[in-house]
Amino acid sequence: MFSIHFFLLLLNLCVSSFAHPFQRRGISDQPVIASNFPDPSFVKLGDTFYAFSTTSNEKNVPIATSTDFNNWAITDRDALPKENLPAWTTGNIWAPDVMQLSNGKFVLYYSGVSKNDTSKHCVGAAMSSDVKGPYIPPNDDEFACPLDKGGAIDASGFIDPSGAVYVTYKIDGNSLGGGGPCGNADGSHHTPIMLQQVSPSDGITPINDPIPILDRDDGDGPLIEAPSLARSADGTYILFFSSNCFNTDLYDISYATASNIEGPYTKSKKPLLRSGDGGGVLKSPGGADVAMDATRVAFHGDREKGDASVREMYVGQLTVDGTAVTF
Repeated sequence: MFSIHFFLLLLNLCVSSFAHPFQRRGISDQPVIASNFPDPSFVKLGDTFYAFSTTSNEKNVPIATSTDFNNWAITDRDALPKENLPAWTTGNIWAPDVMQLSNGKFVLYYSGVSKNDTSKHCVGAAMSSDVKGPYIPPNDDEFACPLDKGGAIDASGFIDPSGAVYVTYKIDGNSLGGGGPCGNADGSHHTPIMLQQVSPSDGITPINDPIPILDRDDGDGPLIEAPSLARSADGTYILFFSSNCFNTDLYDISYATASNIEGPYTKSKKPLLRSGDGGGVLKSPGGADVAMDATRVAFHGDREKGDASVREMYVGQLTVDGTAVTF
């Protein structure tokens, strides 16, 4: 009898292992969405997580759901359908981010191709009373569009414990040229992460001017991008970002820390994640979104080395000790 029970226990463990992605050092060892779902962001509402991605599968902003942050299903919804796009953009939506405001409304930040210069993206924002949308822009204006500096991408919302609301985004200076696979190989352009305080009532109306809180240096390659701001339990602000070019093996997830939301931010001595991590599984990890309390992270990794045409979603659990972040 004992041997039969032991066998059944082993069988159950094996089935469970194949049914769910393994966790090693807090990182999923296989993608939780094994299809193209790049630049993922997520938000939790009740017992359900909602994830959003860059345009794919003929949807501007695809949506996936999960009740345990580990098993995900892509829905048939588009959070920002074509008919809701504002007049300033032609589409090609990148890196959406959804945040719930204190009044219960949801705001979606996204990057779209500018009609004024189709070689560049700008940041837009839209509102909805439903986390799944459809999201509707409040007007036809961009949220951030410095075309003379390269445009703007990768907006992400953050609510401080004080109640103040902020948006981070990247000025896309590498889109101005400079050689290399992502531009700016010669290092002639800045790609700063900007911090914009906004009205808590809509998450869109700016309060004062945006300020730069981090920029690339030689160790980052041609750029930094994909900012995601969090605050640990001890009050440390952690700015997660990616450096290097997304379609190279050097793409990574890094972070910088500060005691004040406006900085100064100090970069970590090495990236949080890079190719070969996750038991050798990860390829060009990047585009991370981190929970505002710095406990959970979602990010993408290439399916095939050196091919960014399919970027799958991975998840992880973070540990913060002072200014050190680990899995």
